[in-house]
Amino acid sequence: MNWEELSKELTIQTDSKIVLLVIDGLGGIPVRGKTELEAAETRNLDRLALQGTCGLTDPVLMGITPGSGPAHLGLFGYDPLRHVLGRGILEALGSDVEVKEGDLVARGNFATLKDGLITDRRAGRIPTSECERLCGLLNAALAGRKDPEITVFAGKEHRFVVRFRTSGLADALTDADPQKDGKPPIPTAPLAPEAAKASAVVNAFLTDAIQILKAEPVANAALLRGFSVHPSIPRMPDLYKLRPAGIASYPMYKGLAKLLGMTTYKVGPETADLFDTLEAHFAEHDFFYVHYKKTDAAGEDGNYAAKVAAIEEIDAFIPRLEALKPDVLVVTADHSTPAALHGHSWHPNPFLLVSPTALPDETGVFTERACGGGLLGRFPSVNAMPLMLAHAGKLKKYGA
Repeated sequence: MNWEELSKELTIQTDSKIVLLVIDGLGGIPVRGKTELEAAETRNLDRLALQGTCGLTDPVLMGITPGSGPAHLGLFGYDPLRHVLGRGILEALGSDVEVKEGDLVARGNFATLKDGLITDRRAGRIPTSECERLCGLLNAALAGRKDPEITVFAGKEHRFVVRFRTSGLADALTDADPQKDGKPPIPTAPLAPEAAKASAVVNAFLTDAIQILKAEPVANAALLRGFSVHPSIPRMPDLYKLRPAGIASYPMYKGLAKLLGMTTYKVGPETADLFDTLEAHFAEHDFFYVHYKKTDAAGEDGNYAAKVAAIEEIDAFIPRLEALKPDVLVVTADHSTPAALHGHSWHPNPFLLVSPTALPDETGVFTERACGGGLLGRFPSVNAMPLMLAHAGKLKKYGA
């Protein structure tokens, strides 16, 4: 019996409330002797560390660098090696894109192409309004095509979703993204014979996009990754008997929340909007996933100072969480994004749990190294959900 099967047997519905604050990409590695978290002034998080119990989590396995999808699945108690999600479906659902059976969707980036090389995979993080204009250009140029029907949906900044609608599309495709600047664009390739048609359709679109955008000075190419059809995955209300809510401003994280059966809300772009939404709906749910993105964005940009500032910004909102008096409060990350590495990494995530039923340890500050000495030790992220449910009194005894 695995955890998913066991959870259906052991979970019970109660009025107790759990808040999970995910500070995206929080973990780092030292620069001039300190990680970003160690350099930040985090009086509120440090105070929580004194009250609670701490540890470090590995999203998948030690040494494995996870994408955002598997990293989050682990936190919600889903084995990321068993449930493999394409990022495209998460972006699509989070952007309220209709995805029918047989549709193929992908997460896209506008990028800068110069002299045959991708010089900026994010096109300078163009404003969302510019992304909307560019998506309009693509859709206008593609409007006459009915087989395949291709539609592009604007996301935030440089991100978009593309939906391919025709028969016979499979998602066993490699990413059409070199993943690093300074490399030429790459086509997608089928990973199975049944994906050959999808590969041809996607590559034709990528070629057309370069032609359509050729006059653009910055965003003149498209990169695609996370190809996906609509997956089948158990929902959190069915597994855990919860009334969960997902509070996130970025489409991908809203999409994941929707896919797992969480109620989602329209959330503004500011950090305060996350907590306004949480407070407004606190009486309606018993599990709250709150997602904070700025730390991850700064880490991906290699901006150490901006990541320190983002950590300090979220720290200032911790008293608003405390004022709600949840029965269980967890602060952690989905994965690490060290500014020194300009991207996701395999380093473990600091984990902090505060509850009246938690045994406080001697962790005096909320940092990677301090959490490593906490009572929870180092454990897989999939264990976080049973811990939260247990401390909330939502798990029955196992066995006689």
